[in-house]
Amino acid sequence: MPQDAASTLRDEPERFPQWMRKDLPPVGESAKVRRLLARLRLVTVCAEAHCPNQAECFSCGTATFMILGDTCTRGCRFCAVAHGRPAPPRADEPQAIAEAAAELGLHHVVITSVTRDDLADGGAGQFTAAIAAVRSRLPQAAIEVLTPDFLGDCGSIDVVLAARPDVFNHNVETVPRLYEAVRPQAQYHRSLSVLARAARRRGADGAPVTKSGIMLGLGETPQEVASVLADLRQAGVDALTIGQYLAPSPSHAPIERFVTPAEFHALEQAAIDMGFTAVASGPYVRSSYQAEGILRRARR
Repeated sequence: MPQDAASTLRDEPERFPQWMRKDLPPVGESAKVRRLLARLRLVTVCAEAHCPNQAECFSCGTATFMILGDTCTRGCRFCAVAHGRPAPPRADEPQAIAEAAAELGLHHVVITSVTRDDLADGGAGQFTAAIAAVRSRLPQAAIEVLTPDFLGDCGSIDVVLAARPDVFNHNVETVPRLYEAVRPQAQYHRSLSVLARAARRRGADGAPVTKSGIMLGLGETPQEVASVLADLRQAGVDALTIGQYLAPSPSHAPIERFVTPAEFHALEQAAIDMGFTAVASGPYVRSSYQAEGILRRARR
């Protein structure tokens, strides 16, 4: 398994500011999670994206499941997930995720995917099958999906929304000016339209909570970040995650700067003042990091 970002930061402290140093937790529970995932042949974004919180989350007995394989049809320059020609979707994958979630005793299940532009529905059917399988096995669990943009296809988006996830998450990732350099196969306004469509489908029970995230440290300006936050609120987004970009390798987009904890705190307060109902902002915040707590705050 690739070395995760947390161990890199620990082993090479001279490259990183003090606030980015992070100790690894004990491996006992992590080993149990890894064995379960291996037995069920499941992929996690935690491992494939080299998430710096992987050891922490695994040690707490949780993980973010990644459906539709481990190969993405896009090649974003911030992302460690492999890209190329993916394999066909696994028919038994939804049931395997439900089994893993049950064995881990999860109360909040997060399901994401690689982008599958090669599939007619972008993988929307696999999302709905996974939601149904988890809901059948764990009827009391909250289900959060972190989806690709489905190339903006309204039919695919509506298929996922019809499955009634508790949280619909889609990340804008960065500011519009940096899309060509960082995620050239995506479109900023297309991502906003996906989120706006989900927000319009919110029911009387408040579901789905709409959620998005942005990384900092890629060269964006404070004014550009403020504009993105305003756009997200205009689109109807409820919950927001803001984290520090960490380059997975020297061949990925470089880190332009490390954002200080004080700046993250100021952004969190600014987002709350703008009307976001739940905000997580900090160097190690990621899309599904402490997702259960974010949903709890969003529902208040």
